[in-house]
Amino acid sequence: MSQPPGPAHEPAYPGTPYPGPPYPGAATPPPEYPVASAPPPQYPGGPAPQYPGTGTTTGHPPQYPGAPGPGGPGPQYPGAQYPGAAAPPPYPGGGGPAPQYPGSTYPGAPAPGGPGPQYPGAAAGSPAPPQYPGAPGADPRFAGEQPQPRPFVPRPAVAPDDLQYRHQGSRVHVAGHQRGADATAIGQLATQIPGALVSLAVVSALALGLFGTVVGWLVIVAWVASGALVFHRPTELRFARHVLRLRTPLAEERARLEPIWREVTARAGIEANTYELMVENSDDLNAVAVAGHVVGVTTYSLNRIPSSNLAAVLAHELGHHTGGHAWAGLLGYWYSLPGRLAWAFTRGMARIALAVAGVFSAAATGLLILFMGMFVVAGFLVAWYITIPLVVAPYLLAWAGRLGELRADQQAAALGFAPEMAEVLHHFQAEEDAAKAAAAGQGKKLQEPAGLARLLSTHPDNYTRLRALEPYLQLPR
Repeated sequence: MSQPPGPAHEPAYPGTPYPGPPYPGAATPPPEYPVASAPPPQYPGGPAPQYPGTGTTTGHPPQYPGAPGPGGPGPQYPGAQYPGAAAPPPYPGGGGPAPQYPGSTYPGAPAPGGPGPQYPGAAAGSPAPPQYPGAPGADPRFAGEQPQPRPFVPRPAVAPDDLQYRHQGSRVHVAGHQRGADATAIGQLATQIPGALVSLAVVSALALGLFGTVVGWLVIVAWVASGALVFHRPTELRFARHVLRLRTPLAEERARLEPIWREVTARAGIEANTYELMVENSDDLNAVAVAGHVVGVTTYSLNRIPSSNLAAVLAHELGHHTGGHAWAGLLGYWYSLPGRLAWAFTRGMARIALAVAGVFSAAATGLLILFMGMFVVAGFLVAWYITIPLVVAPYLLAWAGRLGELRADQQAAALGFAPEMAEVLHHFQAEEDAAKAAAAGQGKKLQEPAGLARLLSTHPDNYTRLRALEPYLQLPR
């Protein structure tokens, strides 16, 4: 590329009689700077400071080691071509000029493809870098060992985001009630009344017998009021962490979970922050509605199924909350717990008594069984309104649970997730069929509930749930 013609003479610096520096290639010698004739300023109280190695107050500043003397040229950079340039200092242990990288055009650079720079103390042509203290190979104890790389643990693959977000950036219609109690929730509470009465009797007997009248009644009142903790969010979170083994979502898990949850709650008219999202470390496709404010989802559901199916699962759990199934079930369980513990203790003592009687004689065992039978019959005759509901309650609770699952499926379908809910149910059925096939391949047979045991199941079978979704699958999305 051509350069513009230079000026006829070098320009002078503004305000000085001396011309500026010569352009490269000019024959004019550089200007000589004038020597100051004025003495240096005196410091108050004594002479001016002396620089080390000088005998006059106007001595030159200190020189760095290896620098030329006063008036000589300054140190030149390696490869400089100015006249009188000093040779560059050698690298430690190298014995020659500083090495040039391959492809460098500076004078003295090695040919392209030559060896790179050597580390200090390395032998000529040695490519190995120096060993750090304690590294394998530097210490004789690690002779012959090489550092092993840490195994790479891949992050779980995230399923595709195929959800149709209808409410992004739009105004959400908020329902008048964020939660309620449908017929299923009321039935669960009604079924738990006999167990709660037995629990009240057990708590009253223990409190009054152990603490006296005043303190005993305070204990009874505190137990009755403790049901309000079902709706206390900090208590719910502790229960979810320590009993159900749920945890707070990680940042990447929350980034995937929250947009889907906001879409589900927006379709239902529910404020998203009404409920708390939590995660369970599990390889099962599942979710759970806990108490009054917690929705838990497994890591498998979070990472392995598409967003539309995950939305259907969350909508199902939201249906449990808005229908009151979660808080009603937990409240009934809490108030029936003392009665359950008393019944378990009674059965344990009966087994121990029968075992002890069997050691002595068969007659003693028979008498004990007869005595227990008479006690149970007396309970049915005297307090039938308590004993009969206690016997029937497990079957009624299981029936209410199955009805609640169907209602939660319908809630998800009403929000537009009927096809996705059907896909999830087909996945459940495929897992069951695969488990049966695997057991059959090993010559085994899975034990399935039959008779009265089937009545104790809290979830209906998958085909029953699919048939309940058929009316919603025929509707346009």
